[in-house]
Amino acid sequence: MSMKDKLPVRDKMRIIHDSKRPTIDDYTKVLFDDFIELHGDRGYADDYAICAGIATFQGIPVTVIGHRKGKTTEENIKANFAMAHPEGYRKALRLAKQAEKFHRPVICFVDTAGAFCGVGAEERGQGEAIARCLSDFMALRTPVISIVTGEGGSGGALALAVADRVLMLENAIYSVISPRGCASILWKDASREIEAAERLKIIADDLLSFGMIEGIIPESGSLMRNIKKALADQLRELYAVGQIDQLLEQKIFFIKRRTTMFEKICELLAEKFDADAASMTMDTKIKEDLNADSLDIVELMMDLEENFGISISDEEAMKMSTIGDICKYIEEHQ
Repeated sequence: MSMKDKLPVRDKMRIIHDSKRPTIDDYTKVLFDDFIELHGDRGYADDYAICAGIATFQGIPVTVIGHRKGKTTEENIKANFAMAHPEGYRKALRLAKQAEKFHRPVICFVDTAGAFCGVGAEERGQGEAIARCLSDFMALRTPVISIVTGEGGSGGALALAVADRVLMLENAIYSVISPRGCASILWKDASREIEAAERLKIIADDLLSFGMIEGIIPESGSLMRNIKKALADQLRELYAVGQIDQLLEQKIFFIKRRTTMFEKICELLAEKFDADAASMTMDTKIKEDLNADSLDIVELMMDLEENFGISISDEEAMKMSTIGDICKYIEEHQ
């Protein structure tokens, strides 16, 4: 599903903010049959910013959960611009647990700049609600597929994106913080959000190369047909895994393995180049940020071969300019 991104970040930001872009209400109408929306967290209230319910997908009963955006100002105000309250995330988790009980796959559509950070939301436990989603979705004993369809901003997006498969539309973004929020914090100027987006490396191609997502869904042609095909392919693969215990072990193993591998690489780099491992990211450049010369890189590749049991050719070594490149290569060849 991967393809070469052709549009700059500026154009992608414009596209995802287009009022004509499909929303969760469009996806539930076109992709699924017999969708029934369910309401409330059984504790406080219903949150219109989260749409959740049951449906069938190609004859398979599924649970569908997604952030709700509107196409008009009035609709966006009603949905709080897809910025969910804690009761929205608790509703999502309630439906996910119900799906686990009845062995229904969970399909999430992520499109939010972030969770709502108002006083009331914080008083009702916004942080706890998101943390609970992260923890419980990780251990959910049923297949989970998340698709980032537009904005994937901060913990508000991650709460619905701890999944067995995470996909992105080719013009979507996915980040630990929204570009506008990043610009506001770093430069005290929200108008520099495009510059922030470019520096954050948050487009689909970047994240696929970092190993943070499993695939990219093209938007050319029929978008709905492309999403439907991607969902069918992923469900087929997940059901082919077999027992749900094996799927759960695979999910946890993959997350732990990726984290451990990244930490080990950072430790190697820190020791070799007298650098701070804690400050390294997937985007850290070996030559520029760590001042490595050609001989250093050759020695580093030898260390990687010894520690990870892989073989790296000189040609492949020259292509690996960042820590993310190294992680991706090791994942593909171990």
